[in-house]
Amino acid sequence: MVRIGLAMIIFVSFAFSIVAQQKYTIQQYLSIRSATSPSLSPDGKRLVFLTNVSGTSQVWMIDLPSGVNLESANLKPRQLTDYEDNVSFVRFSPTGSGIVFGKSRGGDENTQLFWMSPDGSEIKQLTNDPKIRHNFGGWSEDGTKIFYASNKRNRNFFDIYSMDIATGKEELIYQNDGSNSFSAISPDGSKLIVSRASERFSLDNDLYLIDLKTGKTTHLTPHDEATIYSDVHFLADGKRILLGTNQNREFINLAFMSLDEERIKETKLPAITFLDNTKWDLGVSELSPDRTLLAYTINREGFSELYLRKIEKNGSLSRNFEVIKLPAQGIVGSLSFTKDKIALTFSSAKYNTDIWIYDLKAKKLARVTKSDLAGISQDSFVEPRLIKYKTFDNLEIPAWYYVPKESVAEKLPVIVSVHGGPESQERPGFNALYQYFLSRGYAILAPNVRGSTGYGKTYASLDNIRLRENAVKDLAYAVEWLKSFGNADPKRIAVMGGSYGGYMTMAAITLYPDLWAAAVNTVGIVNWETFLKNTSGYRRRQREVEYGFLDKDLEFLRQISPISRVDRIKTPLFVIHGKNDPRVPYTEAEQIVKALRERGAIVEYKLFEDEGHGVSKLKNRLELYPLVADFLDRYMKKP
Repeated sequence: MVRIGLAMIIFVSFAFSIVAQQKYTIQQYLSIRSATSPSLSPDGKRLVFLTNVSGTSQVWMIDLPSGVNLESANLKPRQLTDYEDNVSFVRFSPTGSGIVFGKSRGGDENTQLFWMSPDGSEIKQLTNDPKIRHNFGGWSEDGTKIFYASNKRNRNFFDIYSMDIATGKEELIYQNDGSNSFSAISPDGSKLIVSRASERFSLDNDLYLIDLKTGKTTHLTPHDEATIYSDVHFLADGKRILLGTNQNREFINLAFMSLDEERIKETKLPAITFLDNTKWDLGVSELSPDRTLLAYTINREGFSELYLRKIEKNGSLSRNFEVIKLPAQGIVGSLSFTKDKIALTFSSAKYNTDIWIYDLKAKKLARVTKSDLAGISQDSFVEPRLIKYKTFDNLEIPAWYYVPKESVAEKLPVIVSVHGGPESQERPGFNALYQYFLSRGYAILAPNVRGSTGYGKTYASLDNIRLRENAVKDLAYAVEWLKSFGNADPKRIAVMGGSYGGYMTMAAITLYPDLWAAAVNTVGIVNWETFLKNTSGYRRRQREVEYGFLDKDLEFLRQISPISRVDRIKTPLFVIHGKNDPRVPYTEAEQIVKALRERGAIVEYKLFEDEGHGVSKLKNRLELYPLVADFLDRYMKKP
């Protein structure tokens, strides 16, 4: 009787701690809205953007008054599209003559392109082949054409096309058996920069200059080690480009590249002049319409710093710069420029993603979308602290640690959240699910294990192919830090992740089965062989350079696949997938669920027929995450 009474006291104590902290429901957290993808009309009088107010991301528009304080103006957004599926991007033409947006079906990522009149009253579909993917690139300077990449010719490759908006005439302007994408178009429309993903290295690409009059192609970036060339912009004279690159260095820095064809012919390599030597990566960048002003961000320890610099008449970049003060430490997303203002997205752990506009003359930043918090107090949101821990080889691993504001638990239950990619980075932006779990008394550790970006070229390569499981060891050492310094209950630590983070979750519970109380795998890889065989053809070519090649590394890939160690799994597991996932086919989930059920292991499974690589629709999220929360509670409570 004494034992039963003590167990009941512990159970009630834990339940009370959850109730005491949890003021809001999961439905409220999932109903927090966001606004993204801002695009200003060239006259600055209209803003189009995406918001998920309706449950999926749709196109909305705001008419912007002139000469009024935007922070206090009575702005009235209006909805322009109402599809069942998410709109993926929206972009005004440089002349204001129209708007282009894209949308796929059921998460299949085969984006189709649409044109919309400047006031949003008319919509015309530009492409209509649901089996073909269209990756939008940009507009011509005169607003008559758009450029995009498409795998229309061959599903495994992306060629570059243009389309005349008025006639709908499509033209194949660059054909190549590779993964090509649009980077930039010259001011006079005569030259195009194309980026091609590497088949030699991970995190590597090349740039090619295409003369649209002659069809001549010039390889701009021959190199011998993994190198990124990104954020390409033509300068006003069309003879140089501004870009970000980590050529012969660790971090992606701003640089100029000369396009002087005579010099290229003589030296076989364009002149690159670096404009800074920052020990952090360039984030996003954008030029003003007249190409006299540059806005860009630096990703310092995961936080964005936003700068403005003038481009002088001689084409050089001014040494002086303006720092735009942000509302808080957070993340700046896409930028949109007019002659007198910049639109940007901003988010942080306490600010849900919204669109802000910076007035270049008044030097003032104002929020123009005020996405709903669903009745949740902003003061309740938890900000993380940056911690660093040593792993098995003494490498220092950065991680974000979120601790609930109030907890009566002596030791904390913790969720270790692993980001996808692996060429990605956990950054301290707004995450409604994190905030919900924090409100239930869970702490969250979100590490950037080796292989993450943002910490230099070398760090990002430390998990390539044969080094894959070293990143999983980093997770095991994260648990050691939690037990020693994070006040974690060693019997109540869970692991969860999506996509590559889903693989890491599965690898963690097979390689270190005794560390975890529960696990949640969303659209994760469990069998490297079947994943590489069944993923979209164009993706397989890109993924093999990171993960390993089927013709050279098959035995190793089989060896490190979680499905090959399914007999070691003792952790209760929740598996989530979308039926239309073109990246990680849902058959990965089916394999692991079938194998665990045959063993009689604890596994729960949720497959969504109308989702792809993740769960994005509000109706599905409202169905799913209460189940996940209940699952974690079931296996993370003290025995």
